[in-house]
Amino acid sequence: MSRHELTQTSESEFVRHLPCETCGSSDANSLYSDGHTYCFSCNTRTSGDGDIHTQHMSTNVRLQGEAQRLVKRGISEKVCQQYKIYRDGELLRFYYFDDAGILKGCKVKTKDKDFRYEGTPSNTLFGQHLFPATGKRVVITEGELDAASCQEAMPGWPMVSLPNGAAGAKKAIQKALPWLQGYDEITLFFDADTAGRQAAEEAAGVLPPGKTKIARLETYKDASDALQAGESEAIRRAIWDAKPYRPDGIVDGKSLLELVTTPSPPSDHEYPFSGLQHKLHGIRYGELVTITAGSGIGKSSFCRELATHLLNKGERVGYLALEESNRRTALGLMSASVGKALHIGEHDRSTLTEAYQDTLGKWNLFLFDGFGSFDPDIIYNRIEYLACGLDTKVIFLDHLSILLSGLDGDERRMIDTTMTKLRSLVERTGIAMFLVSHLRRTHDDKGHEEGARVALGQLRGSAATAQLSDGVIALERDQQAQSGSSGTTVRILKNRYSGEVGVACNLEYDLSTCKFHETEADDDFDPNTDF
Repeated sequence: MSRHELTQTSESEFVRHLPCETCGSSDANSLYSDGHTYCFSCNTRTSGDGDIHTQHMSTNVRLQGEAQRLVKRGISEKVCQQYKIYRDGELLRFYYFDDAGILKGCKVKTKDKDFRYEGTPSNTLFGQHLFPATGKRVVITEGELDAASCQEAMPGWPMVSLPNGAAGAKKAIQKALPWLQGYDEITLFFDADTAGRQAAEEAAGVLPPGKTKIARLETYKDASDALQAGESEAIRRAIWDAKPYRPDGIVDGKSLLELVTTPSPPSDHEYPFSGLQHKLHGIRYGELVTITAGSGIGKSSFCRELATHLLNKGERVGYLALEESNRRTALGLMSASVGKALHIGEHDRSTLTEAYQDTLGKWNLFLFDGFGSFDPDIIYNRIEYLACGLDTKVIFLDHLSILLSGLDGDERRMIDTTMTKLRSLVERTGIAMFLVSHLRRTHDDKGHEEGARVALGQLRGSAATAQLSDGVIALERDQQAQSGSSGTTVRILKNRYSGEVGVACNLEYDLSTCKFHETEADDDFDPNTDF
């Protein structure tokens, strides 16, 4: 890259974000006023005349240079040593570490304000390895020198920065979400320009609103500028006075003409069974649907059928089966998709490999490995990460009772609390959730395992399960029928979308193929309840 090109970079101004044709990033490429572009993801620079220059990554990264006081910036040698901001001749080096503190890479800044990256991406925020995974407040700045400036103003506080500036804010926050969730408050302290404000809004959108705050500097562009002016107090005041992030939520009804007149599909996905589709009108993001039945009736098999139906359509699915191993879950999902009971008996490696390549190898599926831990807070945290960090749209949680099994206390109250939190997660993240719930024992001689009809009031524990669900699907089957029939009645107990309830369809389960086959529904009549 010529000296003329470097001078162009330092004098030009940012215009807008662009996709990168080199690495495929949707927003890491930036266009500047002189016509050149620079991608902060793959470090490809295109000059105004169309010439392409790619900064190749070095694989052997080691500490070079030394920590020195940055006089102009007002940053001490101590803070530079803490963050590993090293002066190396005319270069300024910012070293990146993974969450275990292992050196992964280095961002290099020239005196002409050009950047390149050496090594491998760390998938962490700059400075993240210096601070614990839990705490009261963490501050995220837009640039490395801003984080160091904040550390000068408020020594000891967790101050970190984005690795790629405003252009990659949302993706960087998504990658760091498991670490950030350990803090009570997350303060975004980005630049005061338009790009910084927009990046703060986008980043806040993937963080819990109740935890997230946005700090603003009125007089200065960023924390580094404030520190250079000797205004440490302005930095402290901006952080202490950070406002809670509240997404826009109040809309004037007079502005909704386009919204209400623009056609939209009634659902995001169709159910795999026509009777169920007819009653519920499809699967919608932002809804919580509870699936219930007696013990051993086939709730898990039914969930696998729904999950594989969505996975084969390319949907991103999270599956938290708390009562079985990931191997059992994976084989069950593979069996439901390929139509062969791979989870029963022994199968040769080639058969399993072929089935894997046709299913798990292609699906956007994420499982939960809790090592036997069913702490509800951990489950909420992981579901939020699946939704916000991995953009998972549909999540199956099987099942509610085991989630609470390790807790002491009143079951009704615990279910109230759990359902409220799950409902909040669904609303906040916009996912579709299928929740498996057990039933209370009937007071009659005939139990649910013998085909007793399921009613909404029989959901185990609190009434909150029924109240906070958008839909409730019940499965009914007589396990002890002398005919040996595997027929299952699918009954809709609640349907907030259209209000249609009753028998949706009948299903026959074929154990050899692990698949359900739909038969015509016969809505039954019970003189004790139907008058």
